[in-house]
Amino acid sequence: MANLDDLTSLDGLAQAERVRDGEVQAIELVETAIERIERVNPQLNAVITPMYDQARETARGDLPDSPLAGVPYPLKDLVASYAGVRLAAGAEILKEFVPDHDSELVVRLKKAGLIILCKTNTPEIGCHVTTEPRLFGPSRNPWDTTRTTGGSSGGSAALVAAGAVPAAHANDGAGSTRIPASCCGVFGLKPTRARVPWGPDAGDWASGLAAEHAVTRSVRDSAALLDATSGPDLGDPYWAPIPERPFLDEVGTPPGSLRIAFTTETLKHDPVHSDCADAVRDVAKLCADLGHVVVEASPTIDGEMFEQAFSTVFSSGTAGAIDVIGQLSGKLVTADQLEPLTAFVYEMGRGHSASDYLGAVGTLQRLAREIARFFVDCDVWLTPTLGEPPVPLGTFEVSSHQSPQESLDRVWQFIPFTPLCNATGQPAMSVPLYWNDENLPIGAQFIGRFGDEATLFRLAGQLEQARPWADRRPPVSVG
Repeated sequence: MANLDDLTSLDGLAQAERVRDGEVQAIELVETAIERIERVNPQLNAVITPMYDQARETARGDLPDSPLAGVPYPLKDLVASYAGVRLAAGAEILKEFVPDHDSELVVRLKKAGLIILCKTNTPEIGCHVTTEPRLFGPSRNPWDTTRTTGGSSGGSAALVAAGAVPAAHANDGAGSTRIPASCCGVFGLKPTRARVPWGPDAGDWASGLAAEHAVTRSVRDSAALLDATSGPDLGDPYWAPIPERPFLDEVGTPPGSLRIAFTTETLKHDPVHSDCADAVRDVAKLCADLGHVVVEASPTIDGEMFEQAFSTVFSSGTAGAIDVIGQLSGKLVTADQLEPLTAFVYEMGRGHSASDYLGAVGTLQRLAREIARFFVDCDVWLTPTLGEPPVPLGTFEVSSHQSPQESLDRVWQFIPFTPLCNATGQPAMSVPLYWNDENLPIGAQFIGRFGDEATLFRLAGQLEQARPWADRRPPVSVG
């Protein structure tokens, strides 16, 4: 078997290249990834469904001629169906559910030669900013196991940060790719709305709030994965603008001198944790040193109105998803079968009328047009990814000391920036460029124009070269 430490240092594209060149076999990559996962998972609780036998069988078979063929790849246990493998979504009500078909995303991952290795932990129905499901227990941050990985793609981000795998599936309905990317110190891109299809089971979720993609150690792996999975599917209700060329070609292409606006204030003009503000100012200076025009500015919108409209759409989408789960199981789902915060959001969603929902969608669409005008005068908008560093596990727990509404208010305090791009459909990325004095990663969020992942990938590639992060290893890692 190839040297373990050598393999650990490689990103997915480099691993696949070694397979193509005959230096290593795909089965060796799979066995090495399994060994690495088993080394760190007892401390992280990131993997909840091993798929090792299927992975070994795939690795021993014929692989396509693809840039990522042979790379072991964890699948988040939310939304994406893999035929014959449980899809629990962190929920007691789904713990016996086994889909009979692959989602279109999984079809494309297999076609690209990625080897699905396991399913990763996620909060109940993905309805949280931390990965602490009652069913499977909390995932723990490899930088500090007393702290959150973020959510809902927390299991995936923890594995990538620990060096167990180079990349893992993630999705994002209010920041669920970027939140754990920031907490765990990895690269996380939310693509443009409808860049990656949701079929065949859905056209979108909650009027397009959610997006499928990945968390990765390298920028180029993210680009290659998006090349492999993006593009419209038959019957899609709408799709993102077709890119001019492969996203992988953008990584390494000089971005030129970009006009970058930055802010350290939330949409409601609240201050954020000093570490997050310091991170943005530090990254803004780095961008200026790289030749970009950097100014402090942000769009003028009603933050309170946005939060209310977003909550209406998100909670309605959550209620609809849970009702669909009831239909799949043939049993009526009641609030007492759900965790307290999920139940609160479910009841909130069920309490909205169709008129409430459509009015909130209209509000978000109007705000999206206002923000699009802001991007006439800037290419990229830089914000903190989160309002705080990774918080201790249990921070959002509903208890005798914290009501569901107080817990939800605490969530908004933690994620004042990420939901906006889910509402507007714009691409956004969390880039790991800063660690605080406690050696905790603090992500910087860069937001691009609708349909313009190309600019983000160019900028991310430049930042990765200027301040590399791939060799940083947390206390819990494979070395």
